[in-house]
Amino acid sequence: MTDVADRATAGFRQEFGEPPAGHWAAPGRVNLIGEHTDYNDGFVLPFALPLRTVAAADRQEGARWTVWSELSGETISFGADEVDEPGRVTGWGAYVAGVVWALRDAGHDVPGARFAIASDVPLGAGLSSSAALEAAVLTALVDLGGLDLPADRQPRLAQRAENHYVGAPTGIMDQSASIRCRDGHALFLDCRTEGVEHIPFDLRAAGLAMLVIDSHAPHRHADGEYAARRKSCEAGAELLGVPALRDVTIDQLDAALARLDDPETRRRVRHVVTEDQRVLDTVALLRAGRVREIGPLLTASHVSMRDDFEITVPEIDTAVEAALAAGALGARMTGGGFGGCVLALVEAAAADSVAAAVTAAYAERGFTAPGTVTVLPAPGATRLD
Repeated sequence: MTDVADRATAGFRQEFGEPPAGHWAAPGRVNLIGEHTDYNDGFVLPFALPLRTVAAADRQEGARWTVWSELSGETISFGADEVDEPGRVTGWGAYVAGVVWALRDAGHDVPGARFAIASDVPLGAGLSSSAALEAAVLTALVDLGGLDLPADRQPRLAQRAENHYVGAPTGIMDQSASIRCRDGHALFLDCRTEGVEHIPFDLRAAGLAMLVIDSHAPHRHADGEYAARRKSCEAGAELLGVPALRDVTIDQLDAALARLDDPETRRRVRHVVTEDQRVLDTVALLRAGRVREIGPLLTASHVSMRDDFEITVPEIDTAVEAALAAGALGARMTGGGFGGCVLALVEAAAADSVAAAVTAAYAERGFTAPGTVTVLPAPGATRLD
């Protein structure tokens, strides 16, 4: 059993005085490419991380749920009355209560349960720790209750929990990745149709690895900038007479930009349309087994986010520049922006030297030292035992 599962077991025994019935795990995720395309009905290409949240769990009598968290050391307990009124359960417990609420709201007979939660997914780094928690709890409850909820319907339910119970306006990508990803694959997701395709992404066979660099810049959507980007995209689509920017193809881009008077709107539209195309181009290369050739697409994505979408910060740009200078095949910010993580596609043997170069560049700039971890694409949510 993994260390994080062992910690969840220890927490369960400490809190409830007996071993759990089982362990359910769900991963954090990074988005290989496709940033700010989700709410424009476009394409994204996330993959699951080997960093996981584990729920050690068992049933308990009645409509009551008790949860211990390793992170806070707290134990919370709530019943059906509290669950059924969004807003009654707050803080980290809202993510658990939200899953119970969404299941009950969809007509499922949710079993009472006890949980101990432990996690290796860092908070605030843009690696979707919230979706990992939701997916681990959801997977456990589906199993414990024998609920009829196929995997392809689970992401939408977990998203409802976060949108309507927690109150966070996330798209469908995070939950889809945490629940549906496969080992050694990236998840090609059409955010309009919610159709998925598992794209081979065998880094190990290519002698490559993905270096994830936590910038340690505060992960924030500063001053409503995220909402401002979304509003600008929606305004651009309206001016162009299309349902969403996904409907503007790369061949139509120049003509579309010529119809937009506002320079900022033109930049935002250009990012989304070119980013959708970069996702499609990345998928085509991966299907052909040409993994090394995706590097320039990753770097072009970063340049677009920096210059056209204007969502990077100095720590992020420094990490990308240092990784590329140290030999990375491609590098980009991943996530909503204004902090978070950078991905660098590297030769497996060079991962440590690239990480050291980024750390040195941070020191030169006086930034807080970054965190680094080398990863390969991992499986989605599953029962461990």
